[in-house]
Amino acid sequence: MEKIMFDELVQSLQEARSIARGDAPASRRFRVSPPDAKAIREQTGLSQSEFARLMQVSIKTLQNWEQHRRNPTGPAAALLRIVMTAPEVVLNSQLEK
Repeated sequence: MEKIMFDELVQSLQEARSIARGDAPASRRFRVSPPDAKAIREQTGLSQSEFARLMQVSIKTLQNWEQHRRNPTGPAAALLRIVMTAPEVVLNSQLEK
């Protein structure tokens, strides 16, 4: 590794340690809010049981999302964002099955 790259890496790690300790502010911070499952479901016009079936989760899980006791993560959050953006794509794919 070139000395310049190594020095930049060391500097970056020192900055990260300062940020983690609270000695320095982060230069950027990203906040990703979880999708609103209830609003998305209502946008589709589906009942809780129909939407839970579409998402392949239990009704209880969907209710927890809708009441903000839990937040969808990973693939479920990604699918909710797809349904929010293009509900016809997901609904049409389900009708074809």
